Amino acid sequence: MSKKVPLYIDGEFRASQTESWIPVTNPATQEVIAEAPCATQDEMEAAVASAREAFKTWKEVPVSERARVMMRYQALLKEHQEEIAEILAQETGKTFEDAKGDVWRGIEVVEQAANIPSLMMGETVENVARSIDSYSYIQPLGICAGITPFNFPAMIPLWMFPMAIACGNTFILKPSEQDPLTPTRLVELFEQAGAPKGVLQVIHGGKDQVDFVLDHPEIHALSFVGSVPVAEYIYRRGTENGKRVQAFAGAKNHCVIMPDANKQQVINNLVGASVGAAGQRCMAISVAVFVGAAKEWIPEVAEAIAKVRPGAWNDENAAYGPVISPQAKERIEQMITDGENEGAKLLVDGRGCTVEGLPDGNWVGPTVFSEVTADMDIYKKEVFGPVLSMMEVEDLDDALTLVNNNPYGNGTSIFTSNGAAARKYQHEVTVGQVGINIPIPVPLPFFSFTGWKRSFFGDLHAYGKQAIRFYTETKTVTARWFESDIEASGPNMSIHLK
Repeated sequence: MSKKVPLYIDGEFRASQTESWIPVTNPATQEVIAEAPCATQDEMEAAVASAREAFKTWKEVPVSERARVMMRYQALLKEHQEEIAEILAQETGKTFEDAKGDVWRGIEVVEQAANIPSLMMGETVENVARSIDSYSYIQPLGICAGITPFNFPAMIPLWMFPMAIACGNTFILKPSEQDPLTPTRLVELFEQAGAPKGVLQVIHGGKDQVDFVLDHPEIHALSFVGSVPVAEYIYRRGTENGKRVQAFAGAKNHCVIMPDANKQQVINNLVGASVGAAGQRCMAISVAVFVGAAKEWIPEVAEAIAKVRPGAWNDENAAYGPVISPQAKERIEQMITDGENEGAKLLVDGRGCTVEGLPDGNWVGPTVFSEVTADMDIYKKEVFGPVLSMMEVEDLDDALTLVNNNPYGNGTSIFTSNGAAARKYQHEVTVGQVGINIPIPVPLPFFSFTGWKRSFFGDLHAYGKQAIRFYTETKTVTARWFESDIEASGPNMSIHLK
């Protein structure tokens, strides 16, 4: 009998009373490893009520104490990193090393949340007028919420609730129904770190549960990561209901390869950035743009990627795991077929991939196209699979035109040994995150994750300083004190503030 995933409401894990359950499968075997509940209306209302009550006291907790919770939490996450990674690998199919990386990038954000006292400092100016001072405070919003995707079940929840809670808010998390076991373990450790009852709630489910979060008047801010159509829907419905919304969407990330680049570095980096994690990353490189003579390297790139093979999470020789579902496999293979029919040259075909001993897995082999053009669907659509499209342009200006005309703007990179070319590219490209000789430029958490164009809907981005602004409001005070009110007081003989 598969495990029933609990809800986390009012500081306790509880069995859902729902009659609707969603199977959670191991994508390498199709084995049902758990069932996630579709939380009932009463259960979701209970989560909001608990978050509302907890906010009344949590917002008054000194910021240093909130920081200490995050300090304890990051220490526990580090202690249990491999355990969390194993859970994550089994429900997502990621290799163990990739799963550990997923957890670690989340840990880094929790470390940043532990810096909350300095991050929430306001501003002050003395004597804005005679004997009048002005200063600002940063204060929490109230109840915030997060809706997270399947592809990073540790990192992306950790992008959200630690920062929001450290700011003094309470938080309702609706993780992906495809891999809810990892977030459950994250919550267990958060509780162990000393998080007070009610500051974090977890509900599970599908669209109905998402709509509840979008519509509830007491939820003030919403963070989302997922596909473009869903991001658009969430942003539109959330903002119509007066909420702050940050919605991170899909991408079509280009890697521009100059002929003066280090060829072996290009090949090595393209392999991992394109098909690593089965291409199920919103920052994966899905388009390689070869400039001028660099096109001569295309056969070697294809040859290197063709050597890569998928496998089980605990297979040390496997480069990546299965895609998340049979539906995802079918969609990716259909897009490969469509690309071939459109006239792209299929150099490496990942359809019909098999892995010994795991005949039922959602396997898609590494796939490489050349002679791809901008009017092809294989270029225009996000594949979200281990598929690399290779294109050729004459010069850097042509590369910039291609990238800038693309409607997505999550990440891009350039490989070159020419500093002037790198600077021109980083300055002129209309993409939010740029790597120079780095294929996947995901910023560390003291910066923010800054996708542009149709890769992001909203105003303030994830983690870093922008997250603090997103999860807080600024209050400005203008104050005057009359000197005639000064009264003499006795001496304070200690260092205690009275």
